[in-house]
Amino acid sequence: MKNTVILIFIIILFFSCVEKNDTANTPHSTANNSIMGSWKLVYADIRENDSIQIKDLSNTDFIKIINATHFAFFNQERGSSENYFAGGGTYVLDGTTYTETLDFINDTDFRGHEFPFNIEIKGDSLIQKGHEKVEAAGVDRYILEKYIRINTQH
Repeated sequence: MKNTVILIFIIILFFSCVEKNDTANTPHSTANNSIMGSWKLVYADIRENDSIQIKDLSNTDFIKIINATHFAFFNQERGSSENYFAGGGTYVLDGTTYTETLDFINDTDFRGHEFPFNIEIKGDSLIQKGHEKVEAAGVDRYILEKYIRINTQH
C-alpha cells in the first residue's frame, strides 16, 4: 500500500510539472503559425477606383517582421536616409484571415485602425491581399502583396 501511495504521488507530481501546450485555442500558437518570421516584399499592386499601380521595388527595401503577437514593417530607399516609412502593432490570425491593428505610425489617421487581409503561405512565400479603407486619410484601395521569407539561419 505504501508503494502505491508513493507511485500515485510521483505521477501527480510529474503531471503537475509538465507544461500544458494548448495550441488549438491559442490565436498566435507557434505550431499553427507559420506566418511568424521576417519577410521581404517582392511584389505589390494597389487597385484604386479603376486603376492598378504596381509598386516599384527596384530602389527600396520593404521588410515585415511578425512574431507571436506583433508585427512591424520598415520601408527604406536603398542607399539613402530619405523616404523612410515604418509602423507596427498587434495582429490576430484566424485561419487565413490576418488582421493587423496599426498602433505605431507617424500618420495619426492610420493609428488604431484594423486592416483585415486574406493570407496564403506557399513554401517560403507569403501572399497577402485585402481592402484598406481609412476614411480620415482618404484611402480606399485593394492591395496584393507578395513576400519571401528572409532566411535568418546562419
